[in-house]
Amino acid sequence: AREKIIGYSENLVGKANTDGYDAVIDFLNNIGVAQRGIGLEQGNLMAPAVEKFKTRLSQARIVDCTRAVDWIRGVKSDLEIAVMREAAALADAAVMRAREVIRPGVREADAAVEIMAAQVNGVKGGPAATGLRPPLISSTPRTGTPHILWSESIFCDGMQINSEVSGNRHNYLAALMRTFSIGAPADRVRRLHDAQVAAIETGLDLIRPGRTCSEVAHAMYSAIERHGFPKESRCGYSIGIENQFTAWIEPTASFGREDMTVLKTNMTFHLMLGNWVDEEFGVTVSETIRVTDTGVEALTRAPRELFVL
Repeated sequence: AREKIIGYSENLVGKANTDGYDAVIDFLNNIGVAQRGIGLEQGNLMAPAVEKFKTRLSQARIVDCTRAVDWIRGVKSDLEIAVMREAAALADAAVMRAREVIRPGVREADAAVEIMAAQVNGVKGGPAATGLRPPLISSTPRTGTPHILWSESIFCDGMQINSEVSGNRHNYLAALMRTFSIGAPADRVRRLHDAQVAAIETGLDLIRPGRTCSEVAHAMYSAIERHGFPKESRCGYSIGIENQFTAWIEPTASFGREDMTVLKTNMTFHLMLGNWVDEEFGVTVSETIRVTDTGVEALTRAPRELFVL
């Protein structure tokens, strides 16, 4: 409700010693809680801000509650799941547009424009995006490098292109990774992609409420290793509403060997089997998924394949 929104003066902006946190502290004093326990997400604040709270609220018991809200939002409501389905459809549209526009002679930058248009517009008759994170595109010889933007390079025959895109609805994001090959892919690319798909499908078969992230992760690691490839990084992480510190990642549960988080219905994850083997070689494939009452729902639905163009 509007009456619950507390504003602060523009006079606090851009000053050396005052900022919006002073308004928060003044509010806490005004409502009479300055001598009680106050939860503070210290891990998301700069050190001077934390010190300001401790100094100006010297009578309060400051409790570090970093990650508390993150864990609460890990289990989504049905409405949040509906919004994430819409976000996933936007990510699917971006991948399918990438399949259409990645061609020999096309600049990476020009392809990125078309992919972003699909991220915003989605499919005809469907909802449009309400925000945008630019697509990540790494093509030969940069396929061993994740999380980079497009370049001015020109696509040509024999190139491999790794992409990671997202859809955004009301700041809820769904992520999706696919690999493209202009012409027949190298044998090693095909074999690693097949290994990663096998690992994803193993995870999809195992995920259900009551299982731990560790159980699922061990099975996925084993699946990819049976195909002759190691994977050192985690196999996925909790995903949902975007924030300025961690992008679309919820910094809580991960599909890693040691993560004993118990899966619950309506948790959502980016099941991420991207693998960067060396400086010039990597392959990407992923899905955004939801834990259901009995198993799993893949929210992203683009064909789970190595696109040969």
